[in-house]
Amino acid sequence: MAPDVVALFTELAAIASPPGAERPVADRVRAYLEQLGLVVTEDDAGARIDASAGNLLCKLPPANGGGGGVPIFLCAHLDTVPPQAAIEPVIEDGVVRNAGGTILGADNKAAVVAMLEGARRIVAEGRPHAGIELLFTPKEEVGLLGAKAFDHTRLDARLGFVYDQAAPIGEIILGAPTSRSLDVRFHGRPAHAGMVPEEGRSAIAAAARAVADLRLGRLDEETTANVGLISGGTARNIVPEWCSFLVDTRSHDERKLADLVQEIVDACTFAAGVAECEVETKIEESYRGYRFGRDDAIVRLAALALERSGFTPTYALTGGGADANVFNERGIPCLNLANGMAEIHTSDEHIAVADLERMVDVTLALVDAARDA
Repeated sequence: MAPDVVALFTELAAIASPPGAERPVADRVRAYLEQLGLVVTEDDAGARIDASAGNLLCKLPPANGGGGGVPIFLCAHLDTVPPQAAIEPVIEDGVVRNAGGTILGADNKAAVVAMLEGARRIVAEGRPHAGIELLFTPKEEVGLLGAKAFDHTRLDARLGFVYDQAAPIGEIILGAPTSRSLDVRFHGRPAHAGMVPEEGRSAIAAAARAVADLRLGRLDEETTANVGLISGGTARNIVPEWCSFLVDTRSHDERKLADLVQEIVDACTFAAGVAECEVETKIEESYRGYRFGRDDAIVRLAALALERSGFTPTYALTGGGADANVFNERGIPCLNLANGMAEIHTSDEHIAVADLERMVDVTLALVDAARDA
């Protein structure tokens, strides 16, 4: 089995699929499943979120001889953060890395491969199950857009799993934060910087004062804030008329998050007033947080599957978002499981060959545990 899993992963990883350009990898995933005799449907999300591919859904009807069990869905995203060079997967000492000096794409193609190989094994072995649905989404990395555009009522399963946590296999994510983004734009007054600078009002100076006043980084064990992008001005010899920056805020405590967002708005308003500028602030909720307990049915099912696969379950909270946030917000329990990928979103991204194989085992154990539930 190992060569098949590794070959499939390196093939998919080598296909660049930045957000919005998922079509080549989506076509390969669809072809793989159709070669197994499975039916794959694609929705119209691509056109609605400006992506080259929509959400792919593949259903494996129950095959358990009339028994009970709980149908489940598995979800992975097809996009990666944009690669900055060619992706050339290589295997060194049992670890898959990228020789091309950019991301590998284990986030989230390692999960895609686990789902595909798991489906192949289920079909080939005639493995009994209570019903399985495979969902592959686009544009996850830029706001979970594919999952948000997916009609969740198409799912028969009422609980699901994603493998989208960069940590050792065995870690179960019990909670993720709510995230709100702020788009802040300062408006000043242009003037010639050498001849009449006193007539200008610098939007960049106002924005700089605001950013300097913000609390950024890890604010406490539940809350973070970051200014990720800033731009402004038109020329070096013109007092800048405009400047904008984007802020990412996250917290597991919604009251803390609301207070933090208001604090940022107040700091921007103050900075604009001091600089005699104006400021516009747009606030959007990127995704809603969630929290599970260890005794919740979906957590106990995952723990059982991990134990059957030889792993001791551990439990953690994450500071990141995943497609699981979308389904949990819509009332469909969805649990995020770590899959062994490491250093994601960097040129040092890697994953062990053994972990690629083990996540197939975990996938089959989840299917078996759901069948026996």
